[in-house]
Amino acid sequence: MKTLLNLIWLVFSGLWMALGYLLAGVICCILVVTLPWGIACFRIAGYVLWPFGNTVVRRGDAGTASGVGNVIWFVVAGIWLAIGHITAGIAFCVTIIGIPFGIAHFKFVPISLTPLGREIVPTEAAEALPRYRW
Repeated sequence: MKTLLNLIWLVFSGLWMALGYLLAGVICCILVVTLPWGIACFRIAGYVLWPFGNTVVRRGDAGTASGVGNVIWFVVAGIWLAIGHITAGIAFCVTIIGIPFGIAHFKFVPISLTPLGREIVPTEAAEALPRYRW
């Protein structure tokens, strides 16, 4: 089922969104100062191409630099990407068939807002990670 959803996603939304993230990644890599965001854009582009069966987890070794970078990213590009994902998610959820794809768009909002200090892993691997309750 994951493969079927991923193939349909690739045709209707994934390819175009991945191209957008790839373009942003190339621009960020050309401007050498923004190289960490460029690498994050390339990771997100791979995730956007094949989202079903993967999830995002926080990295335990992310430090203050990731937090500062995320604040800068949020102001410059993150809020606009999140608005795009929310808008597309709502549009997909209007139809019954599009609900899984709308949910997938909503799943991209946290990583589009704060891409640094996060890792994309298969869902099975994320379930094996320890969970802490505060």
